[in-house]
Amino acid sequence: MGGHSDASLPVRTGFLGWLNKRLPVDSFVKNQLTDYYAPKNFNIWYFFGSLALFVLVMQLVSGIFLTMHYKVGEATAFDSVEYIMREVPYGWLLRYLHSTGASAFFIVVYLHMFRAMLYGSYKAPRELLWLFGMVIYLALMAEAFMGYVLPWGNMSFWGAQVIVNLFGTIPVIGPGLVEWIRGDYGIADATLNRFFSLHVVAVPLILLLMVMLHLVALHETGSNNPDGIEINDNKGKDGKPLDGIPFHPYYTVKDIFGVGVFLTAFCFVVFFMPTFGGIFLEKPNFEMANAMSTPEHIAPVWYFTPFYAILRAVPDQQLGALAMALSIVCLVVLPWLDRSPVRSTRYRGWIWKLALALFVVSFVALGYLGLEPPSPLYTLLARIFAVIYFSFFVFMPFYTKVDPVKPLPARVSYDHG
Repeated sequence: MGGHSDASLPVRTGFLGWLNKRLPVDSFVKNQLTDYYAPKNFNIWYFFGSLALFVLVMQLVSGIFLTMHYKVGEATAFDSVEYIMREVPYGWLLRYLHSTGASAFFIVVYLHMFRAMLYGSYKAPRELLWLFGMVIYLALMAEAFMGYVLPWGNMSFWGAQVIVNLFGTIPVIGPGLVEWIRGDYGIADATLNRFFSLHVVAVPLILLLMVMLHLVALHETGSNNPDGIEINDNKGKDGKPLDGIPFHPYYTVKDIFGVGVFLTAFCFVVFFMPTFGGIFLEKPNFEMANAMSTPEHIAPVWYFTPFYAILRAVPDQQLGALAMALSIVCLVVLPWLDRSPVRSTRYRGWIWKLALALFVVSFVALGYLGLEPPSPLYTLLARIFAVIYFSFFVFMPFYTKVDPVKPLPARVSYDHG
């Protein structure tokens, strides 16, 4: 009546035996790690999923310690951050771990998303896996934006003004929605209170839930691989994939090595260049929020700038906000736009490879242009790259259908980078 036993599991005695009868630890490890078979041909691009999970935990832990000293409020927020930086033992380290961690999170997530596009990990039967990932991305954007406002620096204040006012472009409900988000007629004390509550409690709960669903969906469909073929189609007499190996210990060891490499680079940035030349933390954010003093150039943090450049590229603010929203919607519907019979870029033709390369160039270029002050030349370039960005998605059903493809191998291969 109290559960079931697995004959393949070792018989535990003592505390471990008592624990396994009440909490199936051994069964969980077996099902999720040692008996979860992943393709043999994973490459460096497959580090970033586990790295994203590691950075999420790091952000949660550093955030918990920061909330012990942070005082939410228009009159106290900035001074409490200064107190953390100057008076709390190793408070400066906590703050920089958290602020640099936010940028590291987006770097890892963007590379993780690019890997999915490179090897077609969003295609059937993994559409739901991609959708869960996109909800995580949207929740991460909301979490980062609200966290950016909390230090109550001058760029935080004015950046919040710009972003929140974008909701005012929504027909009919826009003005009321803006007032509801702010909790006041301007960005003020009430805004900080609700942003703090959402940043610390609500959005992290959503993130954790979606990460769990993302992992469940991954284990249900199995991992994709650089060849884009299903390893479960080739099983041995024991029922195990011929081209698969247990995730633990083979990939857990590789992931630990990847975390070590990541921490080396991450710690270098934290200790020697935490502001990263004003890209991770802008100079105006070391000044207290001042409604009477506008920064020379208002721009969001770098991870939002590709979409911000699209917003600025459109003369009409309402249409610009719509274009910015559509630029994210395009990513969400990606599995239904791609009509190619193969998944991986390795076996696709030159049309797809050219289109993907132009998409990456346009995304990086828009990110740079969004950081720079507006000018006639930069606006023209932003419009050109925005057209390239949207063309990648709009014409995808057509060029992926006619793109020449190579025959897929029967087994996974190891002769590619």
